Amino acid sequence: MARLFGTDGVRGIANEELTPLMAMQLGQAGAYVLTKEKEHKPTIMVGCDTRISGDMLANALMAGACSVGANCVYVGIMPTPAVAYLTQKYKVDAGVVISASHNPVEFNGIKFFDGNGYKLPDELEDEIEKLMKDKMPGVNFPTGPAVGKVKYRTDAREEYINHAIQSVPVALEGMKIVVDCAEGAAYYTSVEALKELGASVVAIHNNPDGTNINANCGSTHMAELQARVVYEKARIGLAFDGDADRLLAVDENGEVVDGDQIMAIIGNHMRDNGKLKKDTIVATIMSNLGFFLMGERNGLTIEQTKVGDRYVLERMKEIGASLGGEQSGHIIFLDENTTGDGLLSALHLLQVMVDTGKSLSELAGIMEVLPQALVNAKVANHKKEKYMEYPVIAEAIGRLEKAFAGEGRVLIRPSGTEPLVRVMIEGKDKQVIRAEAEKLAMLIQDVMF
Repeated sequence: MARLFGTDGVRGIANEELTPLMAMQLGQAGAYVLTKEKEHKPTIMVGCDTRISGDMLANALMAGACSVGANCVYVGIMPTPAVAYLTQKYKVDAGVVISASHNPVEFNGIKFFDGNGYKLPDELEDEIEKLMKDKMPGVNFPTGPAVGKVKYRTDAREEYINHAIQSVPVALEGMKIVVDCAEGAAYYTSVEALKELGASVVAIHNNPDGTNINANCGSTHMAELQARVVYEKARIGLAFDGDADRLLAVDENGEVVDGDQIMAIIGNHMRDNGKLKKDTIVATIMSNLGFFLMGERNGLTIEQTKVGDRYVLERMKEIGASLGGEQSGHIIFLDENTTGDGLLSALHLLQVMVDTGKSLSELAGIMEVLPQALVNAKVANHKKEKYMEYPVIAEAIGRLEKAFAGEGRVLIRPSGTEPLVRVMIEGKDKQVIRAEAEKLAMLIQDVMF
């Protein structure tokens, strides 16, 4: 059995790979593993993004949890960081988000949080998976009054908005902001929070219908937002992904400002105000070389982890850091929430603009983004970890690493959430690195698919 959990929960095509039966079993096993030490009747909070398959999977998962005696609180459509925050605030025993983040509508996913709002470590995921594989040995399925029940809440999103505003109470009167909600979970929370802080908000892609999530919009498709910011003469554009745990931005000239740049801007501002613990930012190996050079110039320590915000978070907790994240826009403010939070990222970025009086393009100049080519090779999901076992691929990678030594870098890694091997090359000449990345990705695809 291939490992069920990837870098961000269990993912797959809804109703084909991620079936209601699997969701029910995950509900049973997850509820048992996460609450077995509790002496009271456990409660699990469940939320989802706007995908049409969300209700199907959420109800199946809650049925599974109730069947092992756990109660569920269903908060409906809610950003992933909101579920993480509310899980700890209400002191429930665990939280679950039904979402496939930035993926297309046919995909969905299930990710768990423990009672403190943190994503699960590998060991707990492995325990859940083993329980499912072994057909739930030792799990009690109660009857009568001991069966769990579901409570529905529709007011919880307001509490998340209030938390974000209280965490970063920045005055935005007179600031025009274009917000791309990706037809996802941010469609209400992000717009309302910015309006409450006084901003003039132009919202796009904020009419989710269950089928349009991430469709040519949001943080993975920035072109429309870039054009709209320039047309509206806005100060900034904000792009969320489907479950609103990541943020990318667009400056007043229509240029994209990525997660590395956002962390550089906010990190230096936090350091200047004594709020960047240990003068350290935790990033991943995928961060741009320019980000690490920025850290050296500005006296910041940049810690590196494997790709995945869960690994960033683990390192942040280990060393006591307050800021960390990924180039893709997952940014964690550990003093304010336990996971990547697009809304908090947006408010912190806006706060730097207000405090300094600088435009986003000026602020983004704190680091030079070196040319980087990222090309995906489609491969069978069960093969993606084994690319180095093919001699022709291993030799091609070795040749490239020698060619770019000292003037860039080559990074190959399997996607944690999709059937892809990602090829990333960084160097001085954009055309050269793009051509080499495409050539290697095509080789990997041809050999492995």
